[in-house]
Amino acid sequence: MTSDNDEILERRIECLKPRLRQIIKVDQVLQYLHLESGRKEAIRQKLNTEGNESAADLLIGAVVERPHPVGWFRAFVDALNHGGSAHAGDYLELNLPDPEVEAENDYYVQLIQLFTPSLEDMKTEEVLTQCLARFLLTAADQERIEAEKTNHGNRRGAHELLNRIVRCRPGWFSEFREILRATEHTHLYELIGGSPECKKLKNEAKAAEEKPAESCQSEEPMEISGTEGPQDDAPDLYLDGDLSKSMDNLPPDVSGCPGAEAAGATGGGPEEISLRDYQMEVARPALEGENVIICLPTGSGKTRVAVYITQKHLDSRRAEGKPGKVVVLVNKIPLVEQHFSTEFRILKLTYKVERVSGDSQLKISFANIVERNDIIICTAQILENYLERASSGEDEGVKLSDLTLIIIDECHHTQKGEVYNHIMMRYLKQKHKNKKLLKEQKKPVPLPQILGLTASPGVGGAKTLNKAEEHILRICANLDASKIMTGSIVKKEQRKSILPVESRKEDPFGCVVKTIMTAIHEHARLFPTCDLGSQNYEQWAVQKEREAAKDGDQTVRVCAEFLRRYNEGLILSNTIRMCDALSLLNKFHEEQIKKKTSQDEEQNMEITETERFLFNLFKDKKEELEKLAKDPTYENDSLSKLRTKILQEFSSRKEARGIIFTKTRHSAMTLSQWIQENPKFADIEVKPSYFIGGGDQSDTKPMTAAEQKDVLKRFKSGELNLLIATTVAEEGLDITACNFVIRYGHVTNEIAMIQSQGRGRAEDSTYTVVDVKNSGVAEKECVNEYREQMMNKAIQKIKKLDQSVYNKQITEFQIQAIMEERVRQVNQKKKAVKDENPSSVKFSCRHCTKYICSGEDIQIIENMHRVNVTQQFRKLFIQRENASLQERRLDYETNGVIACSGCGQTWGSMMFYRGIELPCLHVKNFVVDINKKKYSNCTRWNDLPVKFPDFDYIEHASLMAQGSDDEVTE
Repeated sequence: MTSDNDEILERRIECLKPRLRQIIKVDQVLQYLHLESGRKEAIRQKLNTEGNESAADLLIGAVVERPHPVGWFRAFVDALNHGGSAHAGDYLELNLPDPEVEAENDYYVQLIQLFTPSLEDMKTEEVLTQCLARFLLTAADQERIEAEKTNHGNRRGAHELLNRIVRCRPGWFSEFREILRATEHTHLYELIGGSPECKKLKNEAKAAEEKPAESCQSEEPMEISGTEGPQDDAPDLYLDGDLSKSMDNLPPDVSGCPGAEAAGATGGGPEEISLRDYQMEVARPALEGENVIICLPTGSGKTRVAVYITQKHLDSRRAEGKPGKVVVLVNKIPLVEQHFSTEFRILKLTYKVERVSGDSQLKISFANIVERNDIIICTAQILENYLERASSGEDEGVKLSDLTLIIIDECHHTQKGEVYNHIMMRYLKQKHKNKKLLKEQKKPVPLPQILGLTASPGVGGAKTLNKAEEHILRICANLDASKIMTGSIVKKEQRKSILPVESRKEDPFGCVVKTIMTAIHEHARLFPTCDLGSQNYEQWAVQKEREAAKDGDQTVRVCAEFLRRYNEGLILSNTIRMCDALSLLNKFHEEQIKKKTSQDEEQNMEITETERFLFNLFKDKKEELEKLAKDPTYENDSLSKLRTKILQEFSSRKEARGIIFTKTRHSAMTLSQWIQENPKFADIEVKPSYFIGGGDQSDTKPMTAAEQKDVLKRFKSGELNLLIATTVAEEGLDITACNFVIRYGHVTNEIAMIQSQGRGRAEDSTYTVVDVKNSGVAEKECVNEYREQMMNKAIQKIKKLDQSVYNKQITEFQIQAIMEERVRQVNQKKKAVKDENPSSVKFSCRHCTKYICSGEDIQIIENMHRVNVTQQFRKLFIQRENASLQERRLDYETNGVIACSGCGQTWGSMMFYRGIELPCLHVKNFVVDINKKKYSNCTRWNDLPVKFPDFDYIEHASLMAQGSDDEVTE
């Protein structure tokens, strides 16, 4: 039975139908609609034979056809938003543009149509790249445009591009015109009004008609009549029929559509944002200009509140005739793009919004980006770098006084050592300096308003309620927050369970690995005091390796390295499959053997007695391990529990969608592979993918930002329905609501628990912890539950404090933090004094202890890369290819590894810098001797109290050129 609300929505669609037919991209929207396959095929056929407008008409008819499934209208809007037709989605949600904006947009569509024959001469590929970079077009648009270009030539590709760009939200025209200028299409840029001397003649059509058509190239193009001039012969873009007829059929006033008045459509336009009552409750102090922390559960709209506060902040400053500048800080690169293209997108029509991250070339001109835009979304480190530039006087940089509002996402990270805290420490120092300036009757330095967002401030490892309260108060102090706002929101009930595991009755695979490890212990005379296959054992092995490297004990050092890998294999066999553990061990041994194999037959590498013993030990047991790894009888109980849980979730739900959190990148990848290879999962349509971080701190190849974005997009569309993720997916990222969340053998703190639970946003969601042998996750989860309760009690205590008591406590913590920061800086300066002479530093190969070079031989590039450019050093290493190092930078690139020619130990990478090949060293691969005191635990060059000279590019390039000339002469 059709409800009254359904009838209102049907009438709204019918009212807006003439406009929707123009701007819906049928081919993209269709794939997101749940229609019968026969109906979809009919719409596609209509699209191919009669064009987009006719197909859109058929599509709209299918959507409004009764009976309606539950949520049909929302599903249609979502399909439009996901299918590159967000402009159409705006209309349906009554986020209507102002009449002037709408009329101007229609004018620009006609303008593009008029000049299509000329615009089709554009360099389609270059323009398309810019359109994608500015998010005017989607990947699906790109695919269709490139197909047209490939199959029918550049002009058809350009025509398809124009056909799609005119369906974008208002504002596309100025962006497109700027793209033409940036891609050096000067004549086309001027043709559509891009000349600086242009004067708009939109309201002077009569005068424009008297001018020759050629004059349009130096003037703003004339207003176009639907029945005159080149219009009749121009290729159709917006519509499949006559543009003027369809324009005439548009409703003159869409405010008359059902529900428009209630939605504020009569004058609000797309910039209107509405908040729920609890959201408005937490926003109120910030709207009054106070610094606050907003603490709301994951999925309850923290970012929407931030967007609303941003809008009101900028609106009020604009009304007062004051400049407004908002910076949104995030701690992960994918969040920059997420906020820019989704949450803050609604403000793009009213204000200039830009995003900058470490992946963006714009970071070079960040100061200019800040100056030119109203809202800047960036990673915190970018802002900190430019604040430091301004502070040190290196260049103008960016000052806190340039900003009027700073929004800090996931603000619980504003603690010691975190980049958020470095930024806020600058703020607090200036705040207390301002108090002094006011006493001296001097003008204080203006500071921005601060808004912190978090789902959980945590308790910082506190064991008592008082300590938990202190932890949260310190975060409030660090953010200079006058209040912490939690809002009146009832937390959604979630079914939670912990699945304990039973130890294997038999573990022959693990026994063989332990036998190998025991033999290594005896060979190296090592006596571990912790269980094999535990985290404690790994820490013990790492410590032994460092001590042995320092002492020059090759036997113990290499044995400790192998033991750490075997321990990793044991952990993996208790977590995933035995074959995955064996694969890990196989790969490690192949790499170690490869190190001893030189491409140069004359360069023989010595295999030590210990290495031969280790290689043979694995070789002797490999066949037995392979046989055991194939026997499912000995599978670990954790994996059995996980399999049962996944099957249960997908079998009991119509459309299940979930996330499995695991500890390492390797385990995420192998779990995904295990699910893909299991036919039982395929039978119930489980479609998995791993989702891991983008840093290069582990041996496992990271995911690029583009790969992460693609996985999330496919998960959102339903192409994937199960993510196996590391902690990177716990907080911040916009991940579609899930029915279930599983933490598999990995539990950290209460913040991670709350964040991961929050991923289960769908109704009737479940949260499950699966224990793994030696992980202790069941106990940790219980502790985290207690800490969550303690955190909530602490927040309530803080909210009940008298404001004067709260302010006094906050001030004390701020002064304490400033004093501690001063002490830290003094100590850092002492440490930073590079008073050791480079000649007093010696480097030895970590593996074979051979002396390599002196600090005098090392130079530094861009205050980052340490290179050895001596001819003597080049005789000591060999080069190997390494695909994982094939990465491009601004003006240098790494393309392989360098290794000791005697033992094969990796030393660093070979890099090309401005056309010169240079060996770049990684300090972790060496034992460093400073004035006869050895260090084996250096992981960063900055750990060394030595200042190396800067690399002299001109001198070195001259020597290289001279050498080349000498060779030619000879």
